[in-house]
Amino acid sequence: MKKAIKNPINPCPYHKKCGGCSLQNLTYSDQLRYKQVRLIKLLGVFGHVEEIIGMEEPLHYRNKVQAGFLTRNGAVASGVYQSSTGRIVPVESCLIENETADRIIATLRKLFQSFKLKPYDPKTGKGFIRHVLVRRGHTSGQVMAVIVTTGGEFPSKRSFINALITRHPEITTIVRYVNQGREGLFLGDESEILLGDGYIEDNLCGKTFRISPSSFYQVNSVQAERLYTKAIELLNLSGSETVIDAYCGTGTIGLILSEKAKKVIGIELNKSAVDDAVYNARINNADNVSFINDDSGRILTEIAVNREKIDAVVTDPPRAGCSREFLKSLITLSPERIVYISCNPETLVRDLLYLKRRGYCAEVIQPFDMFPYTSHVECIVSLTKQQK
Repeated sequence: MKKAIKNPINPCPYHKKCGGCSLQNLTYSDQLRYKQVRLIKLLGVFGHVEEIIGMEEPLHYRNKVQAGFLTRNGAVASGVYQSSTGRIVPVESCLIENETADRIIATLRKLFQSFKLKPYDPKTGKGFIRHVLVRRGHTSGQVMAVIVTTGGEFPSKRSFINALITRHPEITTIVRYVNQGREGLFLGDESEILLGDGYIEDNLCGKTFRISPSSFYQVNSVQAERLYTKAIELLNLSGSETVIDAYCGTGTIGLILSEKAKKVIGIELNKSAVDDAVYNARINNADNVSFINDDSGRILTEIAVNREKIDAVVTDPPRAGCSREFLKSLITLSPERIVYISCNPETLVRDLLYLKRRGYCAEVIQPFDMFPYTSHVECIVSLTKQQK
């Protein structure tokens, strides 16, 4: 909790309606204390919980911003999806979102209005604009704008793009997705690049990464760099090891640790993410890294059956945690070290209990505050196989 700033309580005028930042009633220092106590209660049974690593500046940290649109009093309004109902809460700007992204969304509100592009109404099924996604590279400064619409032609498309770029020359790529379904934040299967390459690049821990519209990339780059650095430190690699990076996304962790390992195998189910991972390996000259587009549990089972030697496994699963198949295969593989990166302490407890009963001991439990003002917390646990 060192260097954590003290901020006013309830600095956001929308927090009661939005519900996304559930800890707005606490100063940032108190938020860190709240999360620390919660994690000690949940994880203390496995060992000492290190002091949570917070942010010096916990505002405007989100490099990925999504906005929904609606018609309000005859005008186009934008906002965030209410956590409890999924409805759009009109918001002018958000204190945890990237400021460049906020300004672009404010401009889009005005352009949709002036070009007579109406927001989609789920009740009537009418309207054109579904939602917008803006991503900004924290280090590179590159900006992607993704406009999700219903089907059909994009009216005055070229004039619209020119108007947007004139106001925001920092935008490096614009992509349109078509979503014909009812899902609120679903991008859609059909896409069209309107400007640039359809992706942006950013730098993290000395590596370059391509970020596509649907790719997973940590939304808090400042904390992500600290988290990944710590994870690699806990792997304690000598350079001779074969490491599996499970649920690897665009390959961030695997590529960052590739200089310290003999061989890295990344496993990811999302094909778009794997395509980005392969590209990322190429531009970073990481010849010792390969990626498999498949389910992590299934591939680990296959590796275990083939009795391939795996020295360490780093896993960064979704909120649901690791699948039972994955954990069973992990025990069969029997790596000397496991580094588990969790975004959900509850499923982390479940998985740690499974691993503990099968001979693994938690050596280090290190929390990170990746999402200030929310109740979410990230945690790294380093586990070693106990000698029988």
